[in-house]
Amino acid sequence: MRRYLIFRLFGPLAAWGDIAVGERRPSAAYPTKSAIVGLIAAAFGIRREEEDRHRDLTQGYGLGVRVDATGELLRDYHTVQVPPARKGVRHHTRRDELSVSDLYTILSQRDYRAEAHYTVALWSNDTAPYPLEEIAEALRRPRFVLYLGRKACPPALPLAASIRGAATLREAFDACPPDTESLDGLRWDEVPRIYWEGLTAQEAGFSEWLTSQRRDLPLSRRRWQFRSREEHQGLDGGGKTP
Repeated sequence: MRRYLIFRLFGPLAAWGDIAVGERRPSAAYPTKSAIVGLIAAAFGIRREEEDRHRDLTQGYGLGVRVDATGELLRDYHTVQVPPARKGVRHHTRRDELSVSDLYTILSQRDYRAEAHYTVALWSNDTAPYPLEEIAEALRRPRFVLYLGRKACPPALPLAASIRGAATLREAFDACPPDTESLDGLRWDEVPRIYWEGLTAQEAGFSEWLTSQRRDLPLSRRRWQFRSREEHQGLDGGGKTP
């Protein structure tokens, strides 16, 4: 029997950062581990420069995600004024940037997921810095504002954090179905996809059909560096390949 912290993520918009090149900022279809660690860090009031505390959160918990409603891709285009790069010059605020006289304009493209709903599961590893109960309470009463990947994407509903004891990850998810009545009209996935790390297919309770590398494990928040982790994917409809 393993203990799981289960909570939901829903908002009109979400943005789960993916590998970005140039002015394009894509979004993955479901939350990254970096985003979930950042969410918990914000709930505890942990600042970005406190890298040791972020590292403890990253290493201390396993992650599972159920995609209840994939939502739709929304692509937004921006024109942004920025100062030219100069050696030894650093702009600490947006106000500092706009004070430069020779600004130029770039085109920025940002992707979002619209009307998406996810159920997240966390479980403790040997090095977990906080009991699951403390994380649940922090999510109920966060120190910093919580958001779904970007500051422009606040949650539309409380996270409804709860702790469940279950023999498998699947049993823990089954005990927490999405609130379809409160979100009437949302386009729910017929067969939810499940993503998890660190558990065997037997421990997860799903017929594992894909294992891949996902580059979303934060190494440094200040330098925005990430490394890969192994992630498994299955289906809540019996594990058959779609």
